[in-house]
Amino acid sequence: MDKKRILIVDDDENIAELISLYLIKECFDTEIAENGEEALAKFKSYKPHLILLDIMLPGIDGYDVCREIRKSSNVPIIMLSAKGEVFDKVLGLKIGADDYMVKPFDSNELVARVQAILRRVKDMEEEILTSEDKEEVVNFEGLSVNLTSYSVIYNDEPIEMPPKELELLYFMASRPNQVFTREQLLDKIWGYDYVGDTRTVDVHVKRIREKIKDENNWSIATVWGIGYKFEVK
Repeated sequence: MDKKRILIVDDDENIAELISLYLIKECFDTEIAENGEEALAKFKSYKPHLILLDIMLPGIDGYDVCREIRKSSNVPIIMLSAKGEVFDKVLGLKIGADDYMVKPFDSNELVARVQAILRRVKDMEEEILTSEDKEEVVNFEGLSVNLTSYSVIYNDEPIEMPPKELELLYFMASRPNQVFTREQLLDKIWGYDYVGDTRTVDVHVKRIREKIKDENNWSIATVWGIGYKFEVK
């Protein structure tokens, strides 16, 4: 079996080597990049299955690296930072990161998150293979969400959405009027019990609402004290 390739992007050589040792011990293959420019070059040549991306990098920072990669790829990205402020977490998620970990972090937790995200990607790939040519799409008045092609059409216009926003919208829209707690949505979309608060879901719902507005016969509704639902009238 081919080993999963993990690209570690961190300008701290000691931290990068330590992370690499943890992952190699779990039978991953690793490559290290020390700055943003090197990260983008190795992303193209190494073709990683997942990227561990530090924010504070010399030259091109982690945010810009993430933005550049998201122009062409949905490869899972876990952002790493010594910054634990909500703003930094929210920004990382808004530009397309799959997860965010604050340094110093527990090595076992890091490995667990890597394994969980890769497991979820594998499950999604298997679902696509077993569905063969079946297109996964939901349609409502003025809205079409296609999980197969990762596209959203709103009022006849294509809407740019990072993978997590699209997956969250599709999940709720394909189960109209069903109420989900934030914890359930984290588990379904992120594929594991997210360590930290549930603001991740709120951020993604807010971003979706900024791009598509409620129509007369459907809306993304907040169920106070519980979570959210895609309400169809």
